Amino acid sequence: MRVFVIGSGAREHALVWKLDQSPRVEKIYVAPGNPGMTPYAERVSINMNQLQELATFAEQQQIDLTIVGPEVPLIDGIVDLFRERGLRIFGPDRAGAALEGSKAFTKELLLSAGIPSARHQTFHSYAEAKAYLEQHGAPIVLKADGNAAGKGAIVALDLETAQDALKQMMVDRIFGVAGDTVVLEDYLQGDEIGATAICNGTHFLPLLLSQDHKRALDHDQGLNTGGMGVFTPLPFVNKTQEAEIYEQVVLATLKALQARDITFTGVLYSNIMLTAQGPMVIEHNTRFGDPETQAFMLLLKEDLLNVLGFVDGEEVDVQNLWYPGSAVSLTLAAGGYPGNYQSGLPITGIEEANKLENVQVFHAGTALKDGQLVTAGGRVLSIAARGDTLQEAVDRVYEAATYIHFEGMHYRKDIAHRGLAVRK
Repeated sequence: MRVFVIGSGAREHALVWKLDQSPRVEKIYVAPGNPGMTPYAERVSINMNQLQELATFAEQQQIDLTIVGPEVPLIDGIVDLFRERGLRIFGPDRAGAALEGSKAFTKELLLSAGIPSARHQTFHSYAEAKAYLEQHGAPIVLKADGNAAGKGAIVALDLETAQDALKQMMVDRIFGVAGDTVVLEDYLQGDEIGATAICNGTHFLPLLLSQDHKRALDHDQGLNTGGMGVFTPLPFVNKTQEAEIYEQVVLATLKALQARDITFTGVLYSNIMLTAQGPMVIEHNTRFGDPETQAFMLLLKEDLLNVLGFVDGEEVDVQNLWYPGSAVSLTLAAGGYPGNYQSGLPITGIEEANKLENVQVFHAGTALKDGQLVTAGGRVLSIAARGDTLQEAVDRVYEAATYIHFEGMHYRKDIAHRGLAVRK
């Protein structure tokens, strides 16, 4: 089988790495990819927003399956285009991807279907949003309606922070058109987790529950990021609770979409708050998470192609899906991230880290400059590790980090702290 992966980050590197292990895969292409993928895939110089060019390449190379990593091509309708041209592609169409592309659409869908979520109001006017904010007070959550690369949600614990965030979104337009409409919603207290499932429109294959660490600094301090690390599975959620989460969130969402004649296929990755009142949806994503995917691929025992084939009715051995134990991913970020940061800094130590047992380093923001691997993004590398226990996985991922160096490198030192606390 000839497979085409679209994307350039650590998530796509992890997918390519796992696909390369499949006996069913003959050839892997990736557009545009990154230097870490070259041992497994042929890189193609097509940008992710060049949808027509991507489709033409898939036709010319007789690609059997295209896998879309990031959300932007999905929101822009790449699946619709590929299907119109008779090409097999994994992911939701434009209508399904609106779950991630529009926070306002998702909140309205959840409300109409009775799926638990925070109370909210949607605003297109800065003056009206500002007036509501002053009346509501803090704490409050502000969300840019459109896609903002995982940074469009601001948790404001005081009114001054909320007012500043609203102004940045709707007046300064730091997220561009994504902030022209803003959703203001009640602040929820509890444990935030992620639920990931492969969906075929009517049924779903549950993967694993995970917990991301979105804030840049230890103890959940600092600004929101695209994700500083993940651990899976979650020792503080039992099997009964897990089944209820998937039924009340994933299945209920698929049914709500069906009622609107939307057949959702691909990945549904839901952020959920475990509150005293039960699980409540924070937001839906319509693609594999990052850094969740890196941890998942280390723990996945089944052939990834078989798992993705669930959308086409292929049988999946759910009893043999995962290796036992836990997996952790850790993001190594550039100095200053998620604010301004410097690129072009030499990176060393990846080969040494990869020699550790059940450890794999995935490239997120890297480039080659005169034969030297250098930094080329805010999230530079993602280390994933698997262990028989959560503690073992954590120890391995942090040991691997000691081998790697680039100027200004920083990372959180408390990934999986919530899970480790349960185990003690």
